[in-house]
Amino acid sequence: MPVAALLGAFALGIVAAPAPVSARAASAEASAPSCYVTGGGGLEICRDGAEAEGVLIAPAPCAFVRGVQILRLPRAEAPGPLQMIFQGQSPLSSRRRDEPCPERRATDSRDAGSLRTGRSPEALATTLPPSADRFSVDLPEERAAKRGASEPAAEGIGPRDPIAVSGRDWAGEAYSYVFLLGQERVGGNTDPDAEPTGGRRGRHRAERDEPAAQPADIRRRVQIAARTVDFQTFEIRTRTSDGYGLTWTPFTPGGRGTPPNPAPVVDESGKPVASSCPAPAFETHGLAGSISIVDRTYHYVYTDVLPEDCGLAPEKRRTALYLRTSKDLSASKVWSAAKQLAAPLPPGSLVRVARAKGMQRWAVSYTCQRPANAPGGPVADICLQYTPDLNLDGIGALTLYADPVEAGRSPAYLGLRSGGDGSGRFDRSAHFWMTDAQGNLDTPSIYPGKAGYLTWLDRLAPTASGRDTSSLYGRPVYWATWTVRRIGAQ
Repeated sequence: MPVAALLGAFALGIVAAPAPVSARAASAEASAPSCYVTGGGGLEICRDGAEAEGVLIAPAPCAFVRGVQILRLPRAEAPGPLQMIFQGQSPLSSRRRDEPCPERRATDSRDAGSLRTGRSPEALATTLPPSADRFSVDLPEERAAKRGASEPAAEGIGPRDPIAVSGRDWAGEAYSYVFLLGQERVGGNTDPDAEPTGGRRGRHRAERDEPAAQPADIRRRVQIAARTVDFQTFEIRTRTSDGYGLTWTPFTPGGRGTPPNPAPVVDESGKPVASSCPAPAFETHGLAGSISIVDRTYHYVYTDVLPEDCGLAPEKRRTALYLRTSKDLSASKVWSAAKQLAAPLPPGSLVRVARAKGMQRWAVSYTCQRPANAPGGPVADICLQYTPDLNLDGIGALTLYADPVEAGRSPAYLGLRSGGDGSGRFDRSAHFWMTDAQGNLDTPSIYPGKAGYLTWLDRLAPTASGRDTSSLYGRPVYWATWTVRRIGAQ
């Protein structure tokens, strides 16, 4: 399908520490391979100028795409073979069919768009399929009265960062689960209608939204959950009418009926899975990560702010990598207590972990900066390392960043080429990858020899309209592959 047609549709988804990462070729941008050693010295990752990259989607000014997970389902018929799961824009409830796609940005701290899904054929190329809103917080949007009018500088953060994974299919469960991040107000909450997970209850749609971020609007991220059998209709994990029990409530897109009030996912102690530190509404961090199934156990690996840094300004708070596990996502108490795997990491780090394709190893991808002596200097990139085996302590044993950690630099960078603002600056936000139904690495059939298929958002790349109204809306999403080989293999 032509890109223009797609855009039109979219406007209307503890082991011994492994050997240090070795020095790589200086000509990372040239045609000769640029390689580095990982996996405890047993693997080599190589990328060169011929490695596949492309544009996944270039959204219209009223749309955005972030955190794209491409999920391979175990059956070819609907909803398979591939599903795109990502965070996209909130529906415009007041938009008429004949109204052109307006440039947008979020103005309410609870508006983080919606969960979107779209089916894709196996012959995955370089564009997302048409997608539809599946689960959103329906808030009116405040838009400037005319072009060039003053607009707020913040973007929304509320049901966001979806992670999809199958239920206990080995036990006959038909559901797939999508975990998202909502937010709850912390302290000084005098609004009886405020939602603990970013929703809105009991307000009239005509009521004006509150300002984007007031000093008293302090919030904390909370994990929420949805389940589905077809990736078109979803049920939301909610409280029962008495406020104590849990149930699954169907969500009806399009503003019909009263939307369900999501209940926070809780751990084995009965406490909500929530971020460590409260912060102003647009500056919260924590809980973004990945979920993979190994040996019939769910492994939720995510970053969160170190509790001892809660007193610092949000942009200075260091993070750590945490692990929670589960045997049953439908249980009333889903996750184990958090176990710290690695610390400290730079502020705002995003780490994804999954079992490597065709190997008994963990693959760990993370936001990073290239070293100062790398081609192009210390620009944003995505780094990738493998563990020697499936021992979970091997994840924490990896040296993700060189000293000083705050600089976020690592020699294990992929050397991505796509995106940027044309002046040498890049942004590699909300990266994810293609997985099988159990959340572990997979690739499209057109790239059978590749080790993975990566997606990311570039908030610096030019928009289709050429205007910089928003750093999120209208910004393109890119994809790339990488190659890994066993050292000594022929």
